[in-house]
Amino acid sequence: MRVLRLGLLLFWAGGLLCAQEIVTAERYLDAVSELYGTIRDYEARIAIRSGSTNMYGTVSHLAPSFLRIDFTTPAQQVIVFNGETLTVYLPEYRAVLNQQVSSVGRRPQASLATAQGLSLLRRNYVPSFVTGPAPSPLEQGSTEMVVKIRLSRRVVSEGFREIILDVDPVTRLIRRIEATTLAGGLLQFDFSQIQINQGIPEGRFIYDSPASANLYNDFLFRDSD
Repeated sequence: MRVLRLGLLLFWAGGLLCAQEIVTAERYLDAVSELYGTIRDYEARIAIRSGSTNMYGTVSHLAPSFLRIDFTTPAQQVIVFNGETLTVYLPEYRAVLNQQVSSVGRRPQASLATAQGLSLLRRNYVPSFVTGPAPSPLEQGSTEMVVKIRLSRRVVSEGFREIILDVDPVTRLIRRIEATTLAGGLLQFDFSQIQINQGIPEGRFIYDSPASANLYNDFLFRDSD
């Protein structure tokens, strides 16, 4: 009788385990992507690190493709994309760089931390958990917990060998992006003080360049490319 009760207990426990949905990295990334698909606008503090270079500022995004970064370091530097024109202001050189993206027949590269960017990642990279679906520290010694998703490129033409997304387990918002280049360099984006759906107007993405700045058009592509 005791053996029978033990067998029934094990059968019941096994049934519960089988009934639980297995959380895969692909499904978790799908959930994150679905959340970003509901975001109309987005604003956050951003820190960009590449080698020994550190940049800080505020990033604003309006779906589907408006993007603006106002830097505090380097001071007064600005990057703006209004869906058609990419503008970069470099105060150190008093230069405004403009690129009409649609005029060269090329689609703009979506920001990684947007619905468009995540759609590209899901298509071009294979997701896996770094340490499993359970949250782990953002970095060694940190008390901030995140879910770490590793993205490995499907094809060699991708610009990054590997991308790691650190996702807040409560909000499902991306806290950090670490991208490893083909040469082994590390590019890191940190997002903090994130606010979503605050009603950012399109006017935020209109940039009036300083009158003293020199203008350079089509600095990325040429019509003959």
